[in-house]
Parts: sequence; C-alpha cells; structure tokens
Amino acid sequence: MAMGPLITAAAILGGLNVLLLLPLLGVWVRNYATFRTGLVAGLIAFAVAMLAENAIAVYFFFSMQSFYAGDPHVQQAVLVLRSLQFVAIAGLSYTTLR
Repeated sequence: MAMGPLITAAAILGGLNVLLLLPLLGVWVRNYATFRTGLVAGLIAFAVAMLAENAIAVYFFFSMQSFYAGDPHVQQAVLVLRSLQFVAIAGLSYTTLR
C-alpha cells in the first residue's frame, strides 16, 4: 500500500528534523567539551531524544504504512505534530547556528 500525501509529508518533515538535529548535536557536543555546563548537557540530551524519536518515526512511516493509512484524522494529526516539531527545531537551529 502506498503512503498517502499527508503521511508522506509527515515522513519528509521527520527526515528534515533529523537533518536539522545533526548539526545542532555537533555544536552542543563541542560546546559541552568547552564549557561542561548542565544547560549544554540538557541540550545534548534533548537533541539525542528528538533525533531518536524522529528516526524511529521515519522508520515506522515506511515499515508500518498500514498503521497510519486507516484514518485520515490520524494522518492529519501526525502531520500537524511533525510540522510543529519542525518549526520548533528550525527556530532552535536558526538561533544556535547563527
């Protein structure tokens, strides 16, 4: 069964989230090596958790397509949540990397 357009968009956003989190994680690991503060350690933990969550989500989008295919409201909710997460990570990336 092919993925619908909403789940395809959610999968793409999950992949973009992973791509945005990788450089953030790199910056925060370098900063932790320099400053060794709890705040930076917390940012690293956040990045690792979000990276794992998004990678697992993308995996499930492709391996369990029928799980999301049944209800269009579920697909819409998944897309909205991925979109909100993307906006949050993009804002954090912009702030951190500039």
